Amino acid sequence: MTIMQKLQKTLKPTTTKRVSPAKGGKKTETLQDKARDHLWMHFTRQGPLADGGNVPIIVKGNGHHIWDDQGKRYFDGLSGLFVVNAGHGRTRLAEVAARQAEELAFFPLWSYAHPAAIELADKLADYAPGNLNKVFFTTGGGEAVESAFKLAKQYWKLMGKPMKHKVISRNVAYHGTPQGALAITGIPSMKQMYEPLTPGGFRVPNTNYYRAEEMGFAGGTEEEFGLWAANRIEEMIEFEGADTIAAVFLEPVQNSGGCFPPPPGYFKRVREICDKHDVLLVSDEVICAFGRIGEMFACTAFDYIPDIITCAKGMTSGYSPIGAMIASDKLFEPFKDGNTTFYHGYTFGGHPVSAAVALENIKIFEEEGINEHVRKNSPKFRATLEKLLDIPIVGDVRGAGYFFGIELVKNKETKETFNDEESEKLLRGFLSKALFEAGLYCRADDRGDPVIQLAPPLTIGPEEFAEIEAILRDVLTRASKLI
Repeated sequence: MTIMQKLQKTLKPTTTKRVSPAKGGKKTETLQDKARDHLWMHFTRQGPLADGGNVPIIVKGNGHHIWDDQGKRYFDGLSGLFVVNAGHGRTRLAEVAARQAEELAFFPLWSYAHPAAIELADKLADYAPGNLNKVFFTTGGGEAVESAFKLAKQYWKLMGKPMKHKVISRNVAYHGTPQGALAITGIPSMKQMYEPLTPGGFRVPNTNYYRAEEMGFAGGTEEEFGLWAANRIEEMIEFEGADTIAAVFLEPVQNSGGCFPPPPGYFKRVREICDKHDVLLVSDEVICAFGRIGEMFACTAFDYIPDIITCAKGMTSGYSPIGAMIASDKLFEPFKDGNTTFYHGYTFGGHPVSAAVALENIKIFEEEGINEHVRKNSPKFRATLEKLLDIPIVGDVRGAGYFFGIELVKNKETKETFNDEESEKLLRGFLSKALFEAGLYCRADDRGDPVIQLAPPLTIGPEEFAEIEAILRDVLTRASKLI
């Protein structure tokens, strides 16, 4: 046996593909077979596939509906993943992508530029508040957060303050999966298997008023709680030393844990704290930007001006991947002389096709008044969902814009939550499957306390709110009897 034959024998696969005969003697596999053999899904337990089960295969989207490969229709109550803000099936966006690909399919922004990226940067700077005028493109939200982390550290080094490298974020907050962004993320179970991470991440209480007393708040109004939570940021800065803190990363409405809106006065106080201690404020708007809260950028809705905005998802309504870090003129100052470089970038950052789609998506928002539509209808959406509070396990309804969380509890009077075993049974054992079978795609999550999250396309209105509520009422009523 030759050396090559021995090598080939060693490399011979030990498993075979699942095949079945087809016409002409050829072998074929179903999509489910191929998924079992080859597809490694994100944030997904692979057990059902390994045990021979099926994964839902979504093949079509139109408006606020999606269809699976069996022809069943579902209400997309999560906009894919907080992404498809303008709705599915926008032929106009697909046509723009095709035209751009025909003209210039790709060119990098490494020392060069192309019209689509230039025009999009100009458009984003127009919408960003204050003097946030410099746009650095990425391919997604985690990369935008990673970019902001790196810029913050380099900026302070260039300003002669090299010890300012630590960052502060909130408990249970999710900021992405790259090593730096993961260090900012406040969910221990998502980080432990990858430690040691980038050092310097510190956590403070979030703005979940429903659980305020459990966080140490002595009691009072929502506004008083907001000031208390903001002051915990200053407490952390002073404890670690302001000369070591580079930035504070906050979502306008915190996603993970179930849609925590900022109490009145919260961001005003945070801005004062950051200015006082010479710390950068990063508004992580990967979910909240582009209409989710009723403004192009959610910091506008909550009346604060950050030093950096990170965004992605809804920028193209998901029709092509893109993200961005939008920085203030102050942060660009050390780089504008042309002798200092931000040694960071991504091959596909600001991709011509994605940038062209983003520009057209923003035009749709402007022409159809989508932000105004969200602002007008958000109170009606909230009121419809609050009808569910008469169900025994529904403890709280919270959120803003078209972004709401429904917290589930074991005891409404005491706010007692479910233990891990009960949460597993409730969310994964029943709710996720039951909601989907009832025709509603949304998120049942327990990264904090058990919640159901809703973030539908921004084009829906009261009729669709009622449809969502009806499905939730049926499933949650059954769930309360199960528990």
